[in-house]
Amino acid sequence: MSDLRALERDVVGCRRCPRLVAWREQVASERRAAFATETYWGRPIPGFGDPAARVVILGLAPAAHGANRTGRIFTGDRSGDFLFAGLHRTGFANQPTSVHAGDGLRLRDAWITAAVRCAPPANKPTPAERDACLPWAARELDLLADVRVIVALGAFAWDAAVRLIVARGGGVARPRPRFGHGAEVRPAPRQPGLLGCFHPSQQNTFTGVLTPAMLDAVLLRARELAGRGSATALPRPG
Repeated sequence: MSDLRALERDVVGCRRCPRLVAWREQVASERRAAFATETYWGRPIPGFGDPAARVVILGLAPAAHGANRTGRIFTGDRSGDFLFAGLHRTGFANQPTSVHAGDGLRLRDAWITAAVRCAPPANKPTPAERDACLPWAARELDLLADVRVIVALGAFAWDAAVRLIVARGGGVARPRPRFGHGAEVRPAPRQPGLLGCFHPSQQNTFTGVLTPAMLDAVLLRARELAGRGSATALPRPG
């Protein structure tokens, strides 16, 4: 647990990406009218959850007026409302909502983090920013020794997860597995498996591209895979 706290301190102090540093701090200074009286977090967002988690949920990046405000990933925005309701329905969370970091939310067997730790302009981090952030997630996975499955929310997170598995010494099939809702890459030795899920953005949830039932199905599948006693190796590049 002390190692996870040390990682959190290092993540929060990161200033690797000048564009992201400038944007997250600008948003925190100007604030949205609805939150004008609040003090924004305005720093990189660490992961959080159960240190014994078997399932990691990997998002895209903090929302400018969500996690960049509250200091906890997916907390305080519509995407998080949708995600936490699903986590509660499927037994991963003790409550269906999360509005601020001290609201009593607890995760069971799940850890939530992001491919990029700072709020990006227009919710679009660059590939270089993704790669600069990847070592944080690699270190995180090394400390979360029980992880068996990564649920990637959206194509950007899926690509980051594949790169993460390769960076940690895992092999993936060629061509690399493509993202899709419900796409599945089985675990390799000493590496987590991977599940794809449409991102719970308003663009997806308001249009029915992602429904509560679809989210629940992926989360329940993640639980099923995490509980498997044996793993199937992935083909290595070659």
